[in-house]
Amino acid sequence: MELPAPSPPMTHRDTDDLTATVLRERSRLGNFIRRRVRDPAEAEDILQDVFHQFVEAYRLPAPIEQASAWLYRVARFRIIDRFRKKKEQALSGEGEVDDEDCRLDLALPSIEAGPEAAYARSVLLAALEQALDELPENQREVFVAHELDGWSFKEMAAESGVSINTLLARKRYAVLHLRARLQVVYDELDP
Repeated sequence: MELPAPSPPMTHRDTDDLTATVLRERSRLGNFIRRRVRDPAEAEDILQDVFHQFVEAYRLPAPIEQASAWLYRVARFRIIDRFRKKKEQALSGEGEVDDEDCRLDLALPSIEAGPEAAYARSVLLAALEQALDELPENQREVFVAHELDGWSFKEMAAESGVSINTLLARKRYAVLHLRARLQVVYDELDP
């Protein structure tokens, strides 16, 4: 089994660029995460994970064009990962419907799995963001509120005045669209 080629060493300029980006974005990105994650320790863990992934991705041959947008996108998906983990650990789903058609089950490669996995992960995250942008606004809002912001269908129904069944249908259509769009990307990544 061949080991992957080591990443080229980072130059002093690379280190300075990374440091400047982290210092510039830390406060705003931390606030973004804390607005979505109630536990301050968990929010800090997510922030550290995002910056760790940023450093790893920065070492890849493909440059990160818009570092700020990239950081927020990764943070958003890290938050999703945390909520998904919590849902899996929860014993009861009070007020939630655990319908298979309403789950995306996005299988992202681990950051620790090396540069190829990090590249695949970045491609999948970019494809997910693009697919989200393609959704009708009402479907996107329901998907983002439920998956990213952690709202229950009951809370969304109370806030919006839209029935739970309508919200479930919107999320189901969003998930079906996202699955179809991302399957193409999975097929391209897995020859």
